[in-house]
Amino acid sequence: MTKSEQQKNNSLQPRPPVVVVLGHVDHGKSSLLEAIKDLKITAKESGGITQHIGAYEVEHQGRKITFIDTPGHEAFSAMRSRGAKVADIAVLVVAAEEGIKPQTKEAISHIKKSGIPMIVAINKIDKPQADPEKVKRELQQQDVLVESMGGQVPQVLTSAKEKKGISELLEIILLVAEMEDLKGDKTKPGQGVIVESYLDAHRGSTATLILRDGILQRGDIIATRTTLGKAKILENFQGEPQDKALPSMPCVVIGFEKVPQVGEKFEVYSNVEDAQKYIEKKERKAGEGEVFVIEEGKRALNLILKADVQGSIEAIEEVLKGLPQEKVVLRILKSEVGEVSENDLKLAQGGAAKILGFRVKINSRAAKIAERENINIMTFDVIYELAQAVRQMMEKRAASEKKRIDLGKLKVLVVFLTEKRRQIVGGKMIEGEIKKGLQLEVFRREEMVGRGRIINLQKNKKDIDRAAKGEECGILYEGDVKIEIGDILQIHETKSTRQPID
Repeated sequence: MTKSEQQKNNSLQPRPPVVVVLGHVDHGKSSLLEAIKDLKITAKESGGITQHIGAYEVEHQGRKITFIDTPGHEAFSAMRSRGAKVADIAVLVVAAEEGIKPQTKEAISHIKKSGIPMIVAINKIDKPQADPEKVKRELQQQDVLVESMGGQVPQVLTSAKEKKGISELLEIILLVAEMEDLKGDKTKPGQGVIVESYLDAHRGSTATLILRDGILQRGDIIATRTTLGKAKILENFQGEPQDKALPSMPCVVIGFEKVPQVGEKFEVYSNVEDAQKYIEKKERKAGEGEVFVIEEGKRALNLILKADVQGSIEAIEEVLKGLPQEKVVLRILKSEVGEVSENDLKLAQGGAAKILGFRVKINSRAAKIAERENINIMTFDVIYELAQAVRQMMEKRAASEKKRIDLGKLKVLVVFLTEKRRQIVGGKMIEGEIKKGLQLEVFRREEMVGRGRIINLQKNKKDIDRAAKGEECGILYEGDVKIEIGDILQIHETKSTRQPID
């Protein structure tokens, strides 16, 4: 081993694993995280956690584990889409009585794309209908083969309600982490990822960070792609003051000039000038065509805000945050005080963004370029009018053409089970084909009496994805009307073609 290799080896230190918990809604992700907190953080300690900070740390068998407390795979995907290595290990939570659901499949896809190890937690084993073996078979259909089925993906049976399997899950996490040989380089400048951020009315811009390498000390200058600041206050996840943070440790930093974006990478700099250069370099990159991917199924409307004073910027951003973003997500590439400049136009072209000015002028050079390149710069004197214009742009961006496609018909021959809004019925395909997850209409004596959705398909008591004309199958149906023997079910799907914004 050479001297330089020896020095590099000495600078690398083992660090705790950072874990993200993903899965379908209502399968117990939050309950599992709460159960871990209840077992591993004492009441006195947890009393110090006064707000959601996005990450926390537990200790098991003398070793630490950091959990990212995300709302789900959307946040994880948003972080990962910005190039941030967020987590080292993913725990996929699947409810033992429900099995694989659409969001479970999405979570599996996100984990595979991220390239990190997966652990399966089959949760809610306390339920009477729990069937872990069925869950394992369904996972196998998604190319996730757990160890008990001869694969390499570790699995553990858990009950968040009864606090069962928690210690076993933590042991598996530590075992996987050991195999991954996770290390942080203490000689590098501190660097990592923003996992939560918000504006505190009393303390200012607040962010939760997780370091990947190096050390972050109170007083250090830190910068992300969009903002910089000084770590005036440094706290652990329980709100206790700290002098420094080490790799994998979640910490709260107060001192950014403005609120950083979740998922942004940050770095520590020796002075403000170097930090400013880093931001400018990242802005130039964005101007060269950076694409912000929010999450599958959604589109983003990128904005550049210019205003007369900082107070106006903050007020506008606060109003824009309140706009519904279920279909289109707002992404502010840049917001600053000052007139609209040539650089703003370059960033707008590269980032496919709209420029909004509030009580500001457009400098003469920018105005000429905008006219030549046919770039629309919108200016306002009233915040409400600006917000309305953004709302209209979002609605236009979300606009789509919906096309219905009829796929097949099934005649109902038997009704097996009826409960609340769900039924299990059996029938024969008399036309076309049927697929799991599609919509259907219920026809009785040639009159449509209701609508519903196909939750699951079975043939000979085995799950199937589709059935064709002439085949018999069973359907788990959810809808607004009770199906009867002799009804005809018309199966169809709706496809949307999104229209680009002008």
